[in-house]
Amino acid sequence: MYIELGHLALILALPVALVQMILPMIGAQRNDAVLMRVGAPAAMMQFLLVLIAFFALTWGFIVSDFSLKLVTVNSHSAKPMLYKISGVWGNHEGSVLLWVLILALFGAAAAVFGQDLPMRLKSRVLSVQAAVGVAFLCFILFTSNPFIRLEFPPLNGQGLNPLLQDPGLAFHPPFLYLGYVGLSMAFSFAVAALLEGRVDAAWARWVRPWTLAAWVFLTIGIALGSWWAYYELGWGGFWFWDPVENASFMPWLVATALLHSAIVVEKRETLKSWTILLAILAFGFSLMGTFIVRSGVLTSVHAFANDPERGLFILVILGVFMGGALTLFAARAHVMESKGIFALVSRESGLVLNNVLLVIAAFVVFVGTIWPLVSELAFDRPLSVGAPFFNTAFTPFILGLSLFLPIGALFSWKRARLGRVVKTLALAGLVAVSGAILLWAMQTERSAMGPVGLFMGLWIGCGTVTELWQRSGGKFRRLIRLPGADWGKFVSHSGFGIVIFGIAGLMAWEVEDIRIAQIGESFDVGGFDITLEAVDEIQGPNYFATQGIMRVKRDGQEIAVLHPERRRYPVAGMPTTEAGIANGIARDIYLVIGDAQVGGGYTVRSHIKPFANWIWGGAIFMALGGFFSLFDRRLRVAAGRRSGAAGKMTAVAGE
Repeated sequence: MYIELGHLALILALPVALVQMILPMIGAQRNDAVLMRVGAPAAMMQFLLVLIAFFALTWGFIVSDFSLKLVTVNSHSAKPMLYKISGVWGNHEGSVLLWVLILALFGAAAAVFGQDLPMRLKSRVLSVQAAVGVAFLCFILFTSNPFIRLEFPPLNGQGLNPLLQDPGLAFHPPFLYLGYVGLSMAFSFAVAALLEGRVDAAWARWVRPWTLAAWVFLTIGIALGSWWAYYELGWGGFWFWDPVENASFMPWLVATALLHSAIVVEKRETLKSWTILLAILAFGFSLMGTFIVRSGVLTSVHAFANDPERGLFILVILGVFMGGALTLFAARAHVMESKGIFALVSRESGLVLNNVLLVIAAFVVFVGTIWPLVSELAFDRPLSVGAPFFNTAFTPFILGLSLFLPIGALFSWKRARLGRVVKTLALAGLVAVSGAILLWAMQTERSAMGPVGLFMGLWIGCGTVTELWQRSGGKFRRLIRLPGADWGKFVSHSGFGIVIFGIAGLMAWEVEDIRIAQIGESFDVGGFDITLEAVDEIQGPNYFATQGIMRVKRDGQEIAVLHPERRRYPVAGMPTTEAGIANGIARDIYLVIGDAQVGGGYTVRSHIKPFANWIWGGAIFMALGGFFSLFDRRLRVAAGRRSGAAGKMTAVAGE
C-alpha cells in the first residue's frame, strides 16, 4: 500500500508543480499579489509530496520488498542496511527521484528563506524553478517510474553493483546532486532577472548565497567521488578524466567563475550580461552531465543507464531550457547595461581574467569529453580522449590562474597600481621561489613538476596570507574581526594551493611496483620493505574474499600491517578490488593483491603516493571557506536591507 501511496504522491506533485509554474508567473506579469502568493505554498507542497514518494521508495529498500522491481534489481536481503538505503539512489530511477527531491527542496528553501525578496522577483524565481521541476517530474513518471511492481516477486533480489557497495555511495551522490541541482537556483534567478528586466547589485547579493551553497556541495561531492575511486577501485589514481567525472567538473568550473563574477556585479554593477550568461551555462553543464550519465552515448564506469530514449528526453529538456534562456538573454541584453567603468589594471580586470581562464578550462574539458561522440557521429571514426590530452590542454590555464590569483586579489577596485601590488607580494614570491629552488636542489634526475607544484602552492598560500594581512591593516586586533567572507576567501584560496601542490607532488614522486610475490617474500619499494606474510580466504556479509596480510617496515621498524582484498560477490557474480592503504600526512602506502598465479604466488601492486591526502584535505579547506563565506552576516542581513528598497521600487515598476 505504501508503494501506491508514494506513486500517488509523485503523480500529484506534477499538477502542483504546474500550478507553481503558471500562476505566479501570470501574477508577476499582471502585478497580481494573490496569484504571486501561490508560489510559496505550492513550492512547499511540491517538496512534501516528492519527500513522501522518496520515503516510500526508501522503505521498500529497507524492508527488502521484492515486489518492487527496483528493489529486486538493486538490492538483496543479505546486504548491510547502509547499502540497502544507499541502493535507493544507486540506480537510474532512484537517482532521478533524488534529483527531483533536491530540486523541490531548493524551491521550498527559496520560498522559506526568500521572504525579503521583491514579490515579483520571488514569484518568477519560484515559477522558473517549478518549470524545471515539471520537466523532470514528467521524465521520471513517463520514462523512469521507480514504483513499478512485479507480478511474481522473487524470493530474493539481484543485489547492488558490488562497486557501489561502499560507504562512498551513501555520501558522494547526495552531495554531488545538491551541487548539480543547486545550480538550478542560479539559473532561476538569472531567467527571473531577464524577465524582470533588472540586474543590479541587490540581485547579485541575492543570487550569490544560492550559488555559493551549490558550489560548496559540488566541491564536497567531487572530492568524495575522487577519494572513493582512489581507495575503492584499486586503480591507485585520484582522477581519470572519465566522462562522468568531467560532467561534474565542468559545472564546478563555471560556478566558480560565476561566484567571482557576481562579486563584480555586487560591488561595481558591471559584468551584468556575463554574470547572467554564466548562471545559465552553469546549470546547462549540470543538465549536460545528467545527459551524459543517463543516455549511454558515452561509455563510463559511473554511468547509470544506457537507454537512448531516456537520453533523448533529457536532451529535449536541455534544448528547451538552454535554448529558451539563451534566446531570452539575447532579447533582453539591452537592459543589462553596465554602469561601472574600470581601468585595465584593476580588481574588475583581474576577475575578468579569472573568469576567462576558468571558462576556457571548462570548454577544454567539454571538448575532450564530447569529441569521441562527435568523431563517431560525424566521421564514423571511434576514438578515445584520455589523460594525455586533458593534462596537456587543461594544465596551462590552471597554472595561469594560480599565478595570477594572488596578484588579482590585491588589486584595488576601479584602478590599481601594479608596482605597488608586486612590491606587497615580494616576500610571498621570495618564499615560493626559495622553496621551489630548495626542492629542486634536493631531488636528483626527477621531474620539474614537484618544484613547480610547491612554488604554486606556496605562492597561492603566501599570497592569501599577504592579502588577509593587508585587509587587517597590519593589525592582529583587526585580523580576528574580519568578516566571514574574508576568512572564507583566505581558507578557500589556501585550499586551492594545497590541492595544486598535492596533485603535483603525487604525480612527480609516486613510486610504483608490480610483481608476482610468493608468501613470505619481502621486497623493497621506495625505501619501504614489504612482506607478503600470508593469504587467507575470508567471508563477508555478502561476499567471499582473498585477503593478503602484508607487513610494511622501514629501517627495520614496523610501519603498518595492511589487508588488501580481492572480493567476489556470488549474487552479482562480479569481483572487486579493495586496496590496503596506510594513510599518512607525507605519503600513502597503497597495496593491491590480485589473483593467484599458476606457478605460485600472487600478483601484488605496490604504490608509494606522496602527498595524496593533501588533495582531499585541500578540497575540504575549499569547501570550508565556502561555508565561512556563506554564513557571513553581511551576506544574510544586507540582502534583506537592500531588498526593502528594491522591493518597493519593483512592486510599482512596469515591464
